[in-house]
Amino acid sequence: MELSRNVALPPIRPLADFVGSEARFAVPDYKDPVRWNNRIVNNLLYYQTNYIAVAAGIFILAGLMNPLAMLVGTMLVTVVFAAFITLTENQRQLQRFKKDHPTVCVAGLLAACYFIMRMFQLLLVFVFGITLPLLVVLVHASMRMRNLKNKLSNKVESIGIKRTPMGILLEALGQEQEAGS
Repeated sequence: MELSRNVALPPIRPLADFVGSEARFAVPDYKDPVRWNNRIVNNLLYYQTNYIAVAAGIFILAGLMNPLAMLVGTMLVTVVFAAFITLTENQRQLQRFKKDHPTVCVAGLLAACYFIMRMFQLLLVFVFGITLPLLVVLVHASMRMRNLKNKLSNKVESIGIKRTPMGILLEALGQEQEAGS
């Protein structure tokens, strides 16, 4: 399926609907994980633009509190992911290098460990900047009760008339059936 076909970010939902006077919140039923998951998935689809804005705001605020730590943490995480992808794609070359140059590999591993431990504080700022917005989104999506607009909008998404970035992400995570229910 072509990703760009009919993919659009939904409009930002009014503040009154998101957290204000029109919003209804309730603790989810932990004994019914299917229903709780359904509530989360549907709220993620309906309020995705609001969640992106909130997450970006929190990430920027965390970055403003310690910009150097956020920048270095972001770069460190990017380098680790790039290294992981590169190493997993070129596994035979890595095995041959380890066999031919064991001292260099051990020294490199020790240096990398030292670097990561030294940067751990900077990495924590980045992790805080990522996990706090995710926690806020998860708590809101768990506790926000659905309304008629939410249900209708999710039906349009589930039958494929309109595709959204969150719908594509949830589908990739195997949540597409729940999103339509």
